[in-house]
Amino acid sequence: MCTTHQNRAGMSRRAALLGGAGLAASLALTAPAHAAGRGGLLDLTYALGPAFPPFSPGEEAVRRTVTTIEKDGYFMQEWRVLEHVGTHVDAPVHFTAGGRTSTELRPSELFLPAVVIDIAARAARNPDTVVTVADLTAFERRYGEIPHDSAVLMYSGWGAKVGDVAAYRGTDSAGTLHFPGFGTDACEWLLRHRKIRALGVDTLSIDPGTSEEFETHLALTGADHYGIENLANLAHLPRTGAKIFVGLIPYEGGSGGQARVLANW
Repeated sequence: MCTTHQNRAGMSRRAALLGGAGLAASLALTAPAHAAGRGGLLDLTYALGPAFPPFSPGEEAVRRTVTTIEKDGYFMQEWRVLEHVGTHVDAPVHFTAGGRTSTELRPSELFLPAVVIDIAARAARNPDTVVTVADLTAFERRYGEIPHDSAVLMYSGWGAKVGDVAAYRGTDSAGTLHFPGFGTDACEWLLRHRKIRALGVDTLSIDPGTSEEFETHLALTGADHYGIENLANLAHLPRTGAKIFVGLIPYEGGSGGQARVLANW
């Protein structure tokens, strides 16, 4: 066997070993947290592929194979991906002219405390429900005050629908979307009284699906803060006490972008 072939074979064996280790790590990251009081590491990110539900038809990710190991000696794909598909960030400029871009968000803004507002029981009955100020004050009566500079995450149970595009989008016969989000009053209350940094949701948008004006987006980005959409595994995240790292891809001039979001407590 020539040196080149030996090197390639060695690389392939190492890649297989590293791939297996990566898979094990990924499985460990997505394992459910057993209890809020115990330390854990949790992946809040969905794998992005062509089947992931987009906000609008035609916005799906597209990929093609460019090279293969068999033909070229290495494997590589080409992707066509909009900034706002999959688990991703909405930077302030996404809805606010002159707002900050993806690369202008500071590292200190992307590693922050997180709390989880659970509206799953209500969302199961009413897909158009929103997080309200009453939900926030009820949360604080039970868990204490929402920390300043935190991410407030909505858990609606919508992740159970992610494998069904129609169900996840909640489209009715008139084309209207139906899924939960944050009420604008709740967003404004959090900005004014708790000085939060970010909102996050386990749905396609921080606004409810029925919104036509995107009032919550406008309030949040107008205050120079960002949103995180399509979060996974929020059922397993402690309601308080965790920190999240938002690994935003720094697209130059980006209106947002895909992010690997990890939680630790």
